[in-house]
Amino acid sequence: MNIDTRIKFRHLLCFLEIARQRSFAKAADALAVSQPAISKTLKELEEILAASLFERGKSGVSLTAAGVAFMRYAGPCVQALRDGVNSLREGEHEAGQVRVGVLSTVESLLIPEVVRRLHERHSALVVSVATGPGAYLLSQLRVGELDLVIGRMTDSPDIQGLTFEHLYSESMTLVVRPGHPLLAAGDEALGRLGDYPLVLPTAGTTIRKHADSLFVQCGVTPSRQRLETLSPALSRRYVLCSDALWVAPQDSVCLDVQRGELVELQLHVREPGGSVGICRNGALSLPLAAERFCDVLREVAQAYREGAFP
Repeated sequence: MNIDTRIKFRHLLCFLEIARQRSFAKAADALAVSQPAISKTLKELEEILAASLFERGKSGVSLTAAGVAFMRYAGPCVQALRDGVNSLREGEHEAGQVRVGVLSTVESLLIPEVVRRLHERHSALVVSVATGPGAYLLSQLRVGELDLVIGRMTDSPDIQGLTFEHLYSESMTLVVRPGHPLLAAGDEALGRLGDYPLVLPTAGTTIRKHADSLFVQCGVTPSRQRLETLSPALSRRYVLCSDALWVAPQDSVCLDVQRGELVELQLHVREPGGSVGICRNGALSLPLAAERFCDVLREVAQAYREGAFP
C-alpha cells in the first residue's frame, strides 16, 4: 500500500507537538501558529488516517490507542528526516552526536565515566545530555528527540512500547553528613529517623517508590519536613549543611561515601533495588554515536557490577 501523499510534514509536526505538550494551546505556541491552525491541521490528519488521534480531558489532551500506534512511526520518521538533512550540512555532524536522557540515578557516577572513555577513544564526538523526570525523558525518546534514556524506569507506565536493556540492580541508601547525631545513636538510630528532615526524590517518580519502600521496611513514619528534588547537587549541598537524611541511589553517593564526605547509616535494612538500564525506541535505528555510547556504557556497568569501578 502506498503512503497517502496528502500527509505533509506539517501534519506530522503538528501531531508530535500536541503529543509532547499535551495541549493545543502550548503546541500552537511552540510551532508559532494560531490554535485554530493547529486544530485544523490535526483534523486534516485524522480525516486522512480515518482515526481519532487524541482525546480531550480536564487535564489536557492524551493519545488514543490509534494515536499511540501512529506515534511509534511518526516520531522516528520526522527525526530520520532531520538527521538526513543535517548530515548534508557541511561539517555540522561530522563528529557524530548522541542525545541521551539521563535520570538522576546515573547522573553523578556512571555517565561522567562513560563520556570520559568515549572522548579518550574518539577524537570528535558530541554527547548531548538531557536530565529531568523519567516520564518527560521517555516522552522525548518516543517522539525521536532523544536516542537513549538511561536509569531506573521499568516501573514507569511510560515505558510501554519502548525497549529496555538491564545493566545492573541498584538499591537505595540513607546518608548523612559526618558528625550527624544519628551516627552516635547506635541501636536507637532506627527509631529516630522520623526526627530529622528528609531529602527524597520527587513524588510520583519511579525512584521515589523505591525510597518510600526503604521506610516501609524500617517500619518508620518519615518526617514531614522534606526537600523533594531530583538534583544530586542540591541534595548533597543541603545534607552537608544540615541534619537532613538523604534517601539516595547508591550511584549518587558512592564517591562521597568513599571520600568520607557523606556517611551511610548502618540500619541493617536494605531496599531490594531497582533495575538500571538503557531504554530506546525500537522503531528507530540507533546512530553510530549512540551505538558507541551503549558499548561503553555496558563496559562501565559491568565494571560497576564487579566492583572494579569506581
